[in-house]
Amino acid sequence: MAQVKIFADSTADLSEQLITQLGITIIPLKVHINGETYLDGQTIHAAMFYEKLKAASELPTTSQPSPLDFAEAFKKAIHEGTKEIFSIHISSVMSGTYQSAVLAKGMIEEEYPEVKIEVMDSKTVSSPLGWIVTMVGRAARDGASLAEIHALAKRVREHQRIALAIDTLVYLQKGGRIGKAASLVGSLLNIKPVISVSDEGEVTPIDKARGKNKAKNKVFELLQADIPAGPVNASIFHSDQADEVDAMIEKLKMIYEIQDLQVTNIGPIVGTHLGPGAIGCVVVPLEKVFA
Repeated sequence: MAQVKIFADSTADLSEQLITQLGITIIPLKVHINGETYLDGQTIHAAMFYEKLKAASELPTTSQPSPLDFAEAFKKAIHEGTKEIFSIHISSVMSGTYQSAVLAKGMIEEEYPEVKIEVMDSKTVSSPLGWIVTMVGRAARDGASLAEIHALAKRVREHQRIALAIDTLVYLQKGGRIGKAASLVGSLLNIKPVISVSDEGEVTPIDKARGKNKAKNKVFELLQADIPAGPVNASIFHSDQADEVDAMIEKLKMIYEIQDLQVTNIGPIVGTHLGPGAIGCVVVPLEKVFA
């Protein structure tokens, strides 16, 4: 059994296979669509969500787990023998999930003073968060300490780079993630925005291009500006754009020495705020992370 138990939330958009393989516990957020409530990654998955989104009369909404949801999951792990927990979550700017985990940590540490719990605001989401969780999950499996795991998570977050070409900013604007003025830009003249996540954990438009193909090319230009080449862990993440994935992988392989590759269909929580039509890359430069 690993010394440290890893917890994350469903916005990391990890595959069930990887979650099981690494023994990670995922706390689900909820999505409310067409009058029904679903647990992200449990009672609704990406493909089902995008089908429902196409037929929805109004935009879905999302909600965070409660402190009690976290406390119960922490307790279960403790009763199974866990003494140390590392819990990492969606940017606190985007969701109250991190705060729920912090409140649960206080509750559990009062009841179980011998248990150590670290809660980290990843200041990111979806596949970028997924890579942090994957890498700390592997480190935990290999016996890393709580301090080593926290330090690794910080390094991955600091050095990874993210660029995502999206079809429209309208979903982000309606969900309150960006201002209305920014959302108007993308609707003019077939302009496709390219977004990232800032160091503060906010969704940020970083560039734009006319037409989707140029926007996808811009994704690679932006990544190469910071990480020109070398060995990387990488992912292609998209919202219902599976037919575009292979071409993106080929471009990625022309630039980087890919050590590990994930392909992620962005889940319902992030998909609610992006809408369909997004595709981009996450690149984790291994020489910098493990320098």
